[in-house]
Amino acid sequence: MEATRGEKKKVVEDRAGEGETKGGRPREVFPELCSPAPVRLTVWCKSLLFNSHGYTVYDDADGRMVFRVDNYAHNWKEETVLMDRAGHVLLTIRRCRKILNLTESWEAYKGDKDVQRMVREQRPLFKATKDLGSPSCTISMFPEDGVKPLGYRMSWSREKEWSKIYQTAASTPVAEVLIISRT
Repeated sequence: MEATRGEKKKVVEDRAGEGETKGGRPREVFPELCSPAPVRLTVWCKSLLFNSHGYTVYDDADGRMVFRVDNYAHNWKEETVLMDRAGHVLLTIRRCRKILNLTESWEAYKGDKDVQRMVREQRPLFKATKDLGSPSCTISMFPEDGVKPLGYRMSWSREKEWSKIYQTAASTPVAEVLIISRT
């Protein structure tokens, strides 16, 4: 995946199919959006909405838009949505704030319901937790159908401009982002 912000590009290699279900098949929340092979994407660090804080993701192979990450809330740091290319909301990501806590966390829910109703009615798909000052976070999956949950860890370095996501159990890398300067 590549991201453009100013004169830099983020390159992401996505290793699809690392997590598996009981039957040995890859675990997929949105199978219609999954690729059977690694994909190179460009992340444009601008929103398609006026005065918003979002990103647009394009497929390098054909230039089509794949995803949008945006928000419609007044307080954009509290809630963000991931949309497909048609604008349908796939995930709602909600920040879980606790006063005087040294840990930050976010929960992701499928769809676009009212957040308060969503929290009461459904379990999150995953929760990301980060200790303040730490260069990594832990992602806990909440699978359905009694499948053993997979855990992930995301680590990054702002100085060296990289980010990696690992499957926790085997420390297997599943995605990687590198920022390359254009010259």
